[in-house]
Amino acid sequence: MKTWSDRYSAVVGAAVAVALLVPASSAVVTSLAQQVDPSRMGAGIALVALAFAGYLALARAFGPVATSAADAAWLLLSPLPRRGVLRRTVGILLAISLLGGLALAVGLLSALGVRDQLTLRLLTAVVLGVSATIGGMAMAVLAQASQAWDSWLLGTIIFVMALAVLAAVLGSGLWRPLPAAVAGVPASVGSAIAVVSAIAAAVLARRAWAALERVPAHRVLAASTRTGQVATATVLLDPSALTWIAEDEHWRGRGLRSRPWPPRLHGPLVLAWPDWRRLARRPGRSALLLASATLPALAARAGGGLTTFALVLIAAGTLAAAAACTTAARRDGDDPSLARLSGVGTRPALAARTLLPALAGGGWLGVALAGLVAAGALSEGPWWLFGPAAAPALAAGALRMARRRPIDHSMPIIPILGGAVPMGPVVWALTGADVAALGCAPVLMALSTQPPALGPYLVAQALAGTGVAAVFLLRRRVR
Repeated sequence: MKTWSDRYSAVVGAAVAVALLVPASSAVVTSLAQQVDPSRMGAGIALVALAFAGYLALARAFGPVATSAADAAWLLLSPLPRRGVLRRTVGILLAISLLGGLALAVGLLSALGVRDQLTLRLLTAVVLGVSATIGGMAMAVLAQASQAWDSWLLGTIIFVMALAVLAAVLGSGLWRPLPAAVAGVPASVGSAIAVVSAIAAAVLARRAWAALERVPAHRVLAASTRTGQVATATVLLDPSALTWIAEDEHWRGRGLRSRPWPPRLHGPLVLAWPDWRRLARRPGRSALLLASATLPALAARAGGGLTTFALVLIAAGTLAAAAACTTAARRDGDDPSLARLSGVGTRPALAARTLLPALAGGGWLGVALAGLVAAGALSEGPWWLFGPAAAPALAAGALRMARRRPIDHSMPIIPILGGAVPMGPVVWALTGADVAALGCAPVLMALSTQPPALGPYLVAQALAGTGVAAVFLLRRRVR
């Protein structure tokens, strides 16, 4: 039962949050552009649609109806009314939906611009964004209670992603005036659409509230377990545990067919083969990883050039693509005894395991750079060749990331202007990224300067990537 101190703490926390958010929101609203280049609108709308699709996918993956471990163990299976037990969870989901809706509204206004009637258009965008996020969260709750609604939610995610692709296509070529026509819709029409979306969201929210009594207990328990594990990993600052949670959750309960090993695989290649099989068994993930290579081009088109956000997407996406193919190396790092039993040295095993992350990281980078050239953010030239040239360095960085130890929280805290930085998480985050950045220095310099001749940079990148990978492999200890 809540005490007066609990209510006082909640009110004070809400007041502090409002005091911090109001100045930031005012700065964001005043910085909204009145006129947006029509060539940028389609890409901006596509990014907003992809963000909403990601929101729906996360809501579907996490449950979203979950509760604490104590409530799940004692109250969920008791005769108490289910909605009373889950009332706090509903409040949390509502707060997440409101914050997500505000972010969606700001993104939509940034993509379309505000030509006139700032207050009315801002209110319309907020109602549209909040209605979309609340309706999406309500669909996720209904999907947790019914398999039919889960199919509807999955279809909605696919439909939103198709709209993102359509917006990106319509934002270029002969269809470029169409997003501009959408942005020029009178404010009264937008208000009517916002009212309809708010009514639809209210209906879905009402049905979701009624469906809380019908959510199977085992699904709430499973969602509570996932949420508790994620919360524990976040509080303890162990992000690597989050990927293990997602990996184990995917393979748990799945039946896999046994297939013979390829006859020509011997020695270290045998240890590297499970990563190739794991990648082949998840074609949807591979397709999504390849499709994400278009995000830097969308960000560059929406921002009007090679912005900092596009560069961050390139760096993060390239390392993520390479690191997604190092699961076996991570398992060997967590349990080195299995690697010793194989009778294969550390260097030969790592050398064999560099092939797949090099192919994934280099291919992702090549596709992303080709997309930037097609979007006009880079000058004409064989930029895609930097992908194969940087592949060895990316593989070395990904394998170093896979073999890093958990965060050392005993490291000192460095005071800086305006706060303090704990060195443990910083060192953990830079482990692996430092090797990749060192080996990819030529391509980073080429992206920052965009020279007219790429030949010297390509040669330097090939030498740097190969050299960094060779040094990384030679410095490994032989167990």
